[in-house]
Amino acid sequence: MAQPIVQTIHRDPALFWWILLPITVVMVLTGILRHYAMTLLQSAPKKQALPQIRQQRSLVRGMNLRANANVLTPSSFQARKAYMVSAYQEGKFLADPEGRGKPRPNPMSDPAAMEGIMGMMKGNMAMMVPQTLIMGWINAFFSGFVIMKLPFPLTPQFKSMLQSGVGTRDLDVRWVSSLSWYFLTLFGLQPVYNFILGSNNSANQVTQQMGQMNPGAGLMGPEQDPDKLFLNEAENLEVMEHRWILEGVEDRLLAKFSS
Repeated sequence: MAQPIVQTIHRDPALFWWILLPITVVMVLTGILRHYAMTLLQSAPKKQALPQIRQQRSLVRGMNLRANANVLTPSSFQARKAYMVSAYQEGKFLADPEGRGKPRPNPMSDPAAMEGIMGMMKGNMAMMVPQTLIMGWINAFFSGFVIMKLPFPLTPQFKSMLQSGVGTRDLDVRWVSSLSWYFLTLFGLQPVYNFILGSNNSANQVTQQMGQMNPGAGLMGPEQDPDKLFLNEAENLEVMEHRWILEGVEDRLLAKFSS
C-alpha cells in the first residue's frame, strides 16, 4: 500500500524572528493598548431610576419563571404564574404607566440612548482602526510568506483560512501563511489577555459589548415598547405546560430499588 507523500518545505529559521514573533508581539501589545484606550474612553455609568430597573428586572423575572418552572410544585408555579400574568396585563411593572398605549418616542432624541450608541461606536472604532492598520502592515511587508506548520492534521476546508495570501493549490493545509497567522492571533489571544489584564478586560470586542450591557438592557431597548414585551411574556406564561420534575418521585424510587 502506498504511503502518503510527506510534504516538506525548507524554511529560513529567520522567519520565526522576523515575521512570526513580530506579528504575535504586535497583536498582544495592540490588545493591551486597546484595553487601556477603552478604559479611558468609557464614561462613568449613570444611575438608572428605580422604576426603570424594576421594569427591566420584572421582564427577566418572568423569563426565569418559565426557564425554571420544572423545579416548582404545581401549586407554587400556578400562584407565581397568576401573579405575573395579572401584573403584566395590568401594567404594574411599567416605569411610565401613563404612557401605556402611546407611540414610543424617537430613540435618537433620548440622551441615554445616544450615549449608548456613542459607546458602541467608540468600541467599534477601537477595534477596527488598529486591525486595519495591522492588516495593511502585514500585507505590505509579510505577504506571501509561509511561516510555520501546524503539528496536527486538518481537513481541506481550513485551507482558505490558514493559507490566505498564498496562491498555491497543492500546499499541505497544515502550512500557515503570515496573513493567516494574523487572523489566528486575532481570535485566539483572549486567554493571553485574560492572563495579563484579568478576565474583565476590554481587549476583546465581544467583552466590550457585553460589559456595556446591563441585565435586561438587551431585552428592553429604548426603541421597544415595554408594555408589548410584558404582554408577550404574559402570553408565553399562559400557554406554557408545566411539569414538575419531582412528580411521582416516590414511585420511581420504589420501582428502582425493588428491581
